[in-house]
Amino acid sequence: MDGLLQTARRVYTPLGVAIADSRSRRWSRRSQSPYASAVDRVGAALDRPGAHLLNYSYEWGCTTAAMDDEVRGGATLLRTLDWPFPGLGRSVMLVEHAGPAGVYTSVTWPGFVGVLTGMAPGRFAAAINQPPLPLPGCGKAVGWLAARWLVNRSRALPPSHLLRLAFETCSTFSEAIDLLKTTPLCMPAIFVLAGIHPGETIVIERTRAKASSPGTAAAANHWAAAAPPPGRPRNASSLARRDAISALIGRDPDWSLAWLKPPILLEETRLVVMANPSSGRLLVQGLEEGRPATITLDIERAS
Repeated sequence: MDGLLQTARRVYTPLGVAIADSRSRRWSRRSQSPYASAVDRVGAALDRPGAHLLNYSYEWGCTTAAMDDEVRGGATLLRTLDWPFPGLGRSVMLVEHAGPAGVYTSVTWPGFVGVLTGMAPGRFAAAINQPPLPLPGCGKAVGWLAARWLVNRSRALPPSHLLRLAFETCSTFSEAIDLLKTTPLCMPAIFVLAGIHPGETIVIERTRAKASSPGTAAAANHWAAAAPPPGRPRNASSLARRDAISALIGRDPDWSLAWLKPPILLEETRLVVMANPSSGRLLVQGLEEGRPATITLDIERAS
């Protein structure tokens, strides 16, 4: 975590980290998230600014799909996470949690309390993508500020805390869908889920209070459901990335990662994950500058 904070200080300057961390800490104390105190404990253990900033920054862009897997059973989640933050690929780690609904594995980073990508063997796998910014006609900077203003007015859960709650409390794919569709959020998010039975694939496009789903279980960083809320693709590559990963649906999932190539693969790609909750197979690799930064970890987790 010290390495990630050194990068944050280089990117945002020490003063910027201190100011953003202070604002994030004040918002966390108003939040109704059951995991807000866990972020406080990370900050106390670190004993310097940065823990709240990294936990609530939510700046990731991603490409994700869920598809039936005839070989391993159920459905397999394919996921990349992209962020122009050097060091995330080198620092990725797997953490096994035991919640009321069972054991699950989070693909995460030191000190990060929420869940962005995870698998619960025998239940489901899921990931979060970042959605479009509001005010599409006003540019990215204005949209970013508007999104943060809306978060500051909310006490609802951050998306990564809601996904952790789903992994800890939902015994089935359908229970996770209900929770992710109906729980108020402090800001919009895109969830992608894969279950243990054929056909259990879904994208949930969430605003702070409503949910919709496109017909294809693939997502990048734009709304794809019919009659979407206002918002343009978060980046120029979003449409092409979703088209490319959508084209993989209907094929057998390729665990060799041959599908990890442009436009899905970007220079900012920090993580690639494949997860099949039916068999418990989980494949993870960290990347930096579009190249492997870690070994490929390929394991099977028992339910």
